[in-house]
Amino acid sequence: MENVALIESFSEFKDDKLIDRVTLMAILEDVFRSALKKKYGDDDNFDIIVNPDKGDLEIWRNRIVVADGEVEDPNQEISLTEARKIEPDFEVGEDVSEEVKLIDLGRRAILALRQNLISKIHEHDNTIIYKHFKDLVGEIYTAEVHHIRHRAVILLDDEGNEIVLPKDRQIPSDFFRKGDNVRGVIDSVELKGAKPTIIMSRSSPKFLEKLFEQEIPEVFDGLITIKNVVRIPGEKAKVAVDSYDDRIDPVGACVGMKGSRIHGIVRELGNENIDVINYTNNLQLYVTRALSPARVTSVKLNEETKRAEVILKPEEVSKAIGRGGHNIRLAGQLTGFEIDVLREGAEEDVELREFSDEIESWIIDEFSKAGLDTAKSILEQDVLDLVKRTDLEEETINDVLRILREEFEE
Repeated sequence: MENVALIESFSEFKDDKLIDRVTLMAILEDVFRSALKKKYGDDDNFDIIVNPDKGDLEIWRNRIVVADGEVEDPNQEISLTEARKIEPDFEVGEDVSEEVKLIDLGRRAILALRQNLISKIHEHDNTIIYKHFKDLVGEIYTAEVHHIRHRAVILLDDEGNEIVLPKDRQIPSDFFRKGDNVRGVIDSVELKGAKPTIIMSRSSPKFLEKLFEQEIPEVFDGLITIKNVVRIPGEKAKVAVDSYDDRIDPVGACVGMKGSRIHGIVRELGNENIDVINYTNNLQLYVTRALSPARVTSVKLNEETKRAEVILKPEEVSKAIGRGGHNIRLAGQLTGFEIDVLREGAEEDVELREFSDEIESWIIDEFSKAGLDTAKSILEQDVLDLVKRTDLEEETINDVLRILREEFEE
């Protein structure tokens, strides 16, 4: 029977794609109704009976018997003579159900049917994949390196789904070989055309947060809450933690004895330096902790402008700023304050913006990004260190130093 040859593949789709029986039947009916509509102009008067498990398919066309010569719509009506060829005792006005064989649709239509079916199954499969990964956005996922491109690593999971890890979402020190297992968070899922594009990230702060959940039982159980995470991927990160249970030391629990708990996370992130600090609603104390490992003498906050003026001993300034300005930048992101560093006993220091007549504003902004907002904060730095901390040319820095030295020349 010609039905069987076409339907044999239906069960294969059901098994291969894990499509439930009801969905498969709906897809099959939709495909066949499209074919009937194309051949007969309308499909409202057709009944389609599908049993995908057994490979059975029946199509019945329902028409009304009319007197000979009065047929106006051949799809909806049948003449009395034609009806009695099916069954001799039909009368005018009665309903006739006649089985339509697949071969009646024509071989081209049958080929188109199969192609349409394959397309619909794939479309459904892609929708299921999209919904599945959409629910996993922000969660850790593991997949294997399939091949490496210039701008991305292509991963495959156990189900054969393709996941893209772009270069800009990798940690700078990441190095992968084919067959390596890679962990990251599902960053985004998009339906481009019919195929979902799944993007993984290892540079997202969410990845670090989820690693804490995986590696530290108290975080997973909710005894310790992660309040905020900021990162410069592969370089440095700051994590603010809190606990509603006074018996728990959240920082100690996250770090572990001699760093035993956090060591696995640091290794996963390419030896990223992670500072774990106690969260507090006391903003002055929060800014102080955020600047760890530097010891802060005092903090003055302006909550309206979101600026914090921090005074430190001269030997603590470089710790507060950190290599490349990373520490002060992350502290600002963690607390939401723009932090200005002042040296203790340096009341005679002058804000860099006071020199705006002689130093261009974009140069002042570059120094500010590195936490260098005053004249003395710049004068106390080595030229090469200033080049590393800012995006400024050495010649530009020397010009600035010359202007500042003239002001503070003893």
